[in-house]
Amino acid sequence: METVALLAPVTALEFVQDSFLLTGEGPILSVYSLHPRPKACTSLNVLQHYKIHGIRPACPSAETKRSPAKSIQKEKHGPSCAAEPHFTDLAVFGGKAVRLVRAHTHLLDGEHGHLEVLGPLMELQDWVLDLRWLLIDKQSLLCVALAHNSTLLLDVTAGRALVHSFCLESCLLYSALLLVHTSWADTVLVGGTVFNQLVVWRPGGRVKSGDSEHKAPIEQCLCGHTGVIFCISYCQERGYLASASDDRSVRVWDVGALGGPGGTCGNLNPACLWVLYGHQARVFSVRLSLANVFSAGEDGACIVWDLARSGKVVRRLKGHRAGGVRALAVSEGAGTEERWVATGGADGGVRVWRVEGREEKEKMEEETVTEKLTDLKFPGQGLPKAVCIEAEDEAMQWSQIKFVVCTDKGTVWQYRDEKWAVLWQGPPEFQSYCVMETVTANVKDSTTKAPLCAVGTLSGSIQVFPTSHPQSGIILAAGSGKIHSLIWHKGKDNTYLLASGAEGLVYRWSVEVKLGENHSLCLSINPLTLFFLPPCAKRWLTAAVLLRSWSKEMLWVCGDRRGSLILFHEREESEQTEGDEEVGNEDLLLDGKVNNHKEVPAPNLQPLSCLFGVHGKQGVTSVYEHKGLLYSTGRDGCVRVFRVYSMLSEKCKDSRQNSAGESMKNKERLQLEVLRVQRACKGMEWVERILILEPEREEEEDDEEVGEECLLEKLEDLGLENEGREARFAVVGFHAVHFVVWDPVRQEKLLMVPCGGGHRSWSLWPSHRGLWPGYGALVFIKQGAILVSHPPREELNGIQKAGRIGGWALRDGIHGRGIGCVCRLGSIEGEGKQWELVVTGGEDTSLTVLAIQSLVGSIEVLSVITDHISSVRTVTALTHSDRGTENQSKSLSALLVSAGGRAQIQCYRLQISWDRLRLTPACQVIQVAGHRLDKEWERRRNRHKMVKMDPETRYMSIAVVDEKADWVLIALSCSDGAVRLFSVSEDKSEINLLWETFYHQRCVLSVATCSLEVDEGSRCNLLFSAATDGKIAVWNLTDEGSATPPPIPCLVIPAHQSGVNSLAVWTETPEQQQGGCLVTIASGGDDGQLSVLTMRVQHPEDGSSNVVLPWIPESRTALQTQLKCSKELQLHLHSQHHIPLAHAAPLTALKLLRPGLVVSTSSDQRVCLWKISSTSISHRGALCSHVADAAGLAVWEGLTMDREEGDEMAGIESEQEISCWGEKGSRTGLETASRSSEHETAGRFDKETGDESKWGRLVEAGSETGDPVCKTHKDGGGERTDDPETQTDSDSMEIISEVNTETGVKDSSEKPDKTGWVLVCGQGLQLLQIRNTVMHREHMPRENGRGWPVN
Repeated sequence: METVALLAPVTALEFVQDSFLLTGEGPILSVYSLHPRPKACTSLNVLQHYKIHGIRPACPSAETKRSPAKSIQKEKHGPSCAAEPHFTDLAVFGGKAVRLVRAHTHLLDGEHGHLEVLGPLMELQDWVLDLRWLLIDKQSLLCVALAHNSTLLLDVTAGRALVHSFCLESCLLYSALLLVHTSWADTVLVGGTVFNQLVVWRPGGRVKSGDSEHKAPIEQCLCGHTGVIFCISYCQERGYLASASDDRSVRVWDVGALGGPGGTCGNLNPACLWVLYGHQARVFSVRLSLANVFSAGEDGACIVWDLARSGKVVRRLKGHRAGGVRALAVSEGAGTEERWVATGGADGGVRVWRVEGREEKEKMEEETVTEKLTDLKFPGQGLPKAVCIEAEDEAMQWSQIKFVVCTDKGTVWQYRDEKWAVLWQGPPEFQSYCVMETVTANVKDSTTKAPLCAVGTLSGSIQVFPTSHPQSGIILAAGSGKIHSLIWHKGKDNTYLLASGAEGLVYRWSVEVKLGENHSLCLSINPLTLFFLPPCAKRWLTAAVLLRSWSKEMLWVCGDRRGSLILFHEREESEQTEGDEEVGNEDLLLDGKVNNHKEVPAPNLQPLSCLFGVHGKQGVTSVYEHKGLLYSTGRDGCVRVFRVYSMLSEKCKDSRQNSAGESMKNKERLQLEVLRVQRACKGMEWVERILILEPEREEEEDDEEVGEECLLEKLEDLGLENEGREARFAVVGFHAVHFVVWDPVRQEKLLMVPCGGGHRSWSLWPSHRGLWPGYGALVFIKQGAILVSHPPREELNGIQKAGRIGGWALRDGIHGRGIGCVCRLGSIEGEGKQWELVVTGGEDTSLTVLAIQSLVGSIEVLSVITDHISSVRTVTALTHSDRGTENQSKSLSALLVSAGGRAQIQCYRLQISWDRLRLTPACQVIQVAGHRLDKEWERRRNRHKMVKMDPETRYMSIAVVDEKADWVLIALSCSDGAVRLFSVSEDKSEINLLWETFYHQRCVLSVATCSLEVDEGSRCNLLFSAATDGKIAVWNLTDEGSATPPPIPCLVIPAHQSGVNSLAVWTETPEQQQGGCLVTIASGGDDGQLSVLTMRVQHPEDGSSNVVLPWIPESRTALQTQLKCSKELQLHLHSQHHIPLAHAAPLTALKLLRPGLVVSTSSDQRVCLWKISSTSISHRGALCSHVADAAGLAVWEGLTMDREEGDEMAGIESEQEISCWGEKGSRTGLETASRSSEHETAGRFDKETGDESKWGRLVEAGSETGDPVCKTHKDGGGERTDDPETQTDSDSMEIISEVNTETGVKDSSEKPDKTGWVLVCGQGLQLLQIRNTVMHREHMPRENGRGWPVN
């Protein structure tokens, strides 16, 4: 096995030369280039199965002089490297391991970045907490701080420890900081102990003691924390020491000078200057600069504190999901230069921010939209009631934007060039109440644009005027009642105004702007047919959008205050007929108002389709159309993605253009269909609108000046291909007292402004195109004042704007908490590359659709589904894809069913295709149905006579029983001791409970199904269920139509001493003379045991009932009981085998790769491969996984794909040499487990076979991307053994091909090589590849006739 892709918690970050960022996740060291734009460069497996906890670059003087790399590989580099170095030497540590790595900086900017391993892996006898470089006599040494309050001085060139110093206080440390100057005697260690103290001592300040050890006394002890100390940072210029603790605080101490000549240990009585409380959970990391403190913790926030103002919070950087920030790094920016701040999360994400230097700190605070607002000092009388942004040119900069404000005195004011001016004074009827909206309209026969303003009153009057020529306004009449709302809609050719009046009438006009005499603006208004809203309590319009679906027909999709979505249909001919009566300003005005006879054409338009109350009772806030799909928002906290569809067949759709009568018939069949519901973040119940997220572009700095028009042209070019595909969008709304722009995929806030909450007039800039460019500003009314949040400075480029608000995502994270289940959907191709599609479910209640490019290991998040109200425990999918044509190979459709806590089931249809714009797969999620047991109970009759279902019931496992044309049967295991059978109907959008049985009487942990042919033309469906008592029950579900469950299982088999966590089932046909069918059940349990049961299934017609079974020991005779099912099936236990300690911890997942070959994983972080036959179980290989708390597996097979030249950057490179350090720092052994990677060829290696009985110790067998593991010998030596009996299965395990035992020659039959893939999930994801799995036809998985393997 070899690691192909890894997404795990980021545990180490470090900047190099302010141009590169180094990250450590698991044992993988990655390099990101920060200029001209942040991007990934290369990755390397450095510490094998240790996690990286620290990265320390060598000082520049060490690189130009005699570095350890120069002595190790001087023949390779020569003396030219010392003259002008283009590399940086790194010391990487984690756990008990240390390794030297060289980053070639002159190559990292190109496409082929390179990291080079310098020397073997050094394994120490204690945990490494900190490491620093020390240059003595032009020789680079390593100072190492260990967990038991001791230090080491290592000579990596000679491979030995020079000094091992101990402290008199021999306690355990949680954190350590080494302060190194020019000599070992000047070195000072600051340690955070388990007693919540900071101890300061000098490793070179030894005193003689009774034993042979040299121990140094404690010089300082700092007390104050009430929790353990996780991180320590020191600022030498100011003499400040900062500590981050488990007590949620950061303390800053005035310790004075630490280290330096003589090893100064600071002030005699160091004082605690500030205790900083701002985190809501534990604080993991802290960094000090001259002016600021940077801290990050479990709450997922990085807080910037201002030391000049007594530790006031000046900025919060949040961009990670649940699980918190595990690593923090701050660049060395000096003076007025900007700093980079990087955070690595438990979700596997990496983000960087740009912050200003200390001299620009005030400007940075002004840019902080979460705390700095500006009052525009409104001078007018009365209170402002409505505010809008007036933008004559949609490409205007922020400094050119004008605001329009309407007061309760009927006065419209304009703010321009930092001055207020009266724009229009309304008559008395416009006082006390008004609604106002603005739009930018095109001037007919001109390239100019004119901003229009409409103001409505209580009496039904509407004033419409251009803001540049208010005297050219027109008064429209919309009945005699209150104008509830005004809506402008800018079409392709015309501008429409909709006014919602009394009694559910919606008045509409087509507004045209013309150039009059003396270049003045004139308005030409044409009244249109009224809309008539459905009867309801709150009967007025709140949102509307126009769809031009056919050449002469128009559709209007509207939303009302009752939360309904309404579809109206009108023909453009009627609009044109009425357009013949188009009149200028002088003809329209009659006593100051529009002629009512021309204003209201008859009859009124009735709704064509209505989704009543879909957004609850608080109303719809917006409706937006983008590339064929519609998006609606409401005050229920949801975004609904829906469409307009015809109920006719495809043949009938083509006939709508034949005649007007058939067109009207088709019109009546148009309906609104909700595809899916996307909830905003928790607590964000007031959603106002959505903004489409621009695709991230890969242009260089010169190309980043491309205007928005060019981007829109590109979007339009690809519009036909992306038509009907859901776009990535941001949700705009109110979260408590903040105005928030939320990204539901990345689960982050892009903008947050403290405005006081909803129920206020506001306007966002820029949003004229419906796009979110990565920055924005908000103008709003609060307590009678007009307030504006500050946008970014206009000279910043797009990268800096995005980085300032939400950080630049170098890598997107997924579930911040544990991943409990995973399911593979299939694969699609795009741009000549294959993408594997998987779905993961986690404890954060979300489902994530991922695309993994297995060739280079990149991972893309396609969609995040947040409909579950509790953790997702299990997921399965039915995939249908026809790869007969090239186009079909780029798309996939899957029916996804997920289940978990609170007895909740969700079903979705996933449609995945290739997106040419983003060059990644795109996913359209369609919600099919949902089900909850508590709601099922509420619908039952006579429920008062029944025991109420436990609302805390959890679904533990799911399996597909059968699939028909109109429904799918699924079985679920439940924590309340029940096995339940459901039917899922996609056509009816229903999930129905068919039956349930409580046979197990205890928590049922897993279920599996099997379909086998018992007679010609007839099949039998078997269900296997396993509970916490270790027994496996077999059920006959051949008669699926029966609503009554089987009274008892057909067979019950004790398999484990405790719970059975996972089942894998497959079938095979035995010899013809024996008849029947053999079913093999592999199971893994909490006892760490792997059990394999073989069962014979016979139909009475297969032969005599008295079948002679193979000999079974007497202890198992009780398991040979033959039970007859309702379908006369006969089940016999054929054989049973087990391995008592297959894993050192509970076996959590077991999957079938192919019949006879299974993969298992456990919380012991090992992934094992097992060969299973009818007579034995043999261990074929194991790998130490980098994913903690492994809980789920997905396995599949595909054709072998070799990496192309230049792809090594994305794959996880590895090396093989390992060094072990004995007690007290002396070198005791050095073993080379395989050849150096530079001598390896094409990723293919000879397999070093090992004794399967010794699989507990792992030795790598040589792989370019494998994970070599060290063997530590305490007797010294360091010789490599070539004896197969002393070697074991490899971390880089390959499936052995068939070998002729007589000749010893590999069978070279012409059969295509296949690659096995294993995806492990837990606290992260790891994709493993098993090479050289030769697939014979007789070994292919038997299918159950419905398109999926029986597993």
